[in-house]
Amino acid sequence: MTQPSPALPAGRTPVLSVVPMPSDANQHGDIFGGWIMSQVDIAGGVIAARRARGRVATVAVNAFTFKQPVMIGDVVLFFAEVVKVGRTSLTVDVEVFAQRNPAVLETVKITEATLTYVATDESRRPRAVPVQ
Repeated sequence: MTQPSPALPAGRTPVLSVVPMPSDANQHGDIFGGWIMSQVDIAGGVIAARRARGRVATVAVNAFTFKQPVMIGDVVLFFAEVVKVGRTSLTVDVEVFAQRNPAVLETVKITEATLTYVATDESRRPRAVPVQ
């Protein structure tokens, strides 16, 4: 019996949607983990900058768990949300899904990660995150 494909997060829009290319793959045709990590950082940074209303810098990758490989031709969807706001920092959770095989669409959860960003000013010094 086949396992049902995981559903995409209900009511949420992906922050980023990317199709990896052959240049992003290793010799076995799987996408480099580092490529996925960089895309996760971009997606998390978009949400963090939006909430901080300006520049942010990544200060920590708190957790990163790979569950499935990404393959050339997958449509990779990145969902991110701010889960904690400190005085100058923001913690962001990112979930990554791949959709493959357009004839019989299959969705797989690729990874999940938690990152911390710090809001910075024009001089790249920490600044307070605005209250919403």
